[in-house]
Amino acid sequence: MRKTSPLVIIFLTVFIDLVGFGMVLPVLPFYAEHYGATAYVIGLMATSYSFMQFLFAPLWGRLSDRVGRRPIIIMSLLGSAISLAWFGLATSLTGLFVSRMFAGTFAANIPTAQAYIADVTTSENRAKGMGLIGAAFGLGFIFGPSLGGLLSPYGFSVPSFVAAGLALANCVSAFFLLPESRRRQAVESSQEHANQSRFNLRNLKVAFSHSLLRMFIILFFLLTFAFANMETTFALLTERLMNYGARENGYLFTYIGVLAAVVQGGLLGVLVRKFGESRLATMGLVLLLIGFATLPYIHQLYSLLLSIAAIAVGYGVAQPSINSLISRHTDEDMQGGVLGISQSFSSLARVLGPAWGGWVFDKYGVASPYLSGGIVLAGCVGLSVMAGMRLSSHD
Repeated sequence: MRKTSPLVIIFLTVFIDLVGFGMVLPVLPFYAEHYGATAYVIGLMATSYSFMQFLFAPLWGRLSDRVGRRPIIIMSLLGSAISLAWFGLATSLTGLFVSRMFAGTFAANIPTAQAYIADVTTSENRAKGMGLIGAAFGLGFIFGPSLGGLLSPYGFSVPSFVAAGLALANCVSAFFLLPESRRRQAVESSQEHANQSRFNLRNLKVAFSHSLLRMFIILFFLLTFAFANMETTFALLTERLMNYGARENGYLFTYIGVLAAVVQGGLLGVLVRKFGESRLATMGLVLLLIGFATLPYIHQLYSLLLSIAAIAVGYGVAQPSINSLISRHTDEDMQGGVLGISQSFSSLARVLGPAWGGWVFDKYGVASPYLSGGIVLAGCVGLSVMAGMRLSSHD
């Protein structure tokens, strides 16, 4: 009997995990509002998840080097099942907060799955293997929010209970089907890898000593900040302007997932070859700026879909282009450290962005997160143009 490839198993593991995560997305703001949460509190709830992930993801990554990927993935899935069930059982805003913090603490699946793929692939087919994570991520965000939206009329807790069941089944399947990828290696090798990957002053100094690299990392931080600002308040915006609930927002998140999957799964390679990463990053940022500037003033479905398309496509081309530029301008022996710095700044942006978006939404009105995000993106466009000009002068 032919043995199932571990790549197929890890793809299904990540896909099911992201379906469960995506099911909660369209429900969370309305569930929190049910217990009296303001937009700022909802933003803090998203911030609490990202902050715990920021603290614990490097720890789980280093631990997976020492004990193996399989135990960490299984632990993460079990933690996800518990947090989702806790979310559904919550009877207060405090319960919702604690469940999201617990979920963030054990959100180790994606980085550990990436490390798993690095273990079982060669350098020649590693990019293709890593593409499976992106595909699982995109597909999970296509099916998850739509399922969550469909289940929401039966109660805000129902999608989280179904998602918890999926996570638990995923955990049991991984226990029996997922082989360990980490071979026995010297402790010194694992420690060296851990030191390269974590945030430290030496890596920060290297990253910021190169002017172009510094510009690209700042761009990545600001882009993530603006996008996280939008993610947190999007459902509240559609509720105020279009009277949409969890079901309609589930469909909208699915629409975003489909656009992202089409762009990143099929068009990105063609666009990079045609325009190059630098110009493509600028084009994506301009599209994002257009989407942010128009979104708060929509009153019809077609205009909403057009604004969302500009944001989804813009982010879908800008984010990977900037990541690629960071990698291309980093010395080969510093890739892990500098990319770790970049991801740390991205995590920090996901901590700050939701809190800012929720606060200005409450204090200054529905349009304020998008106008302030638009100002940040306008600065990003200017910075990206400057970086492109420096790149051209270096060629």
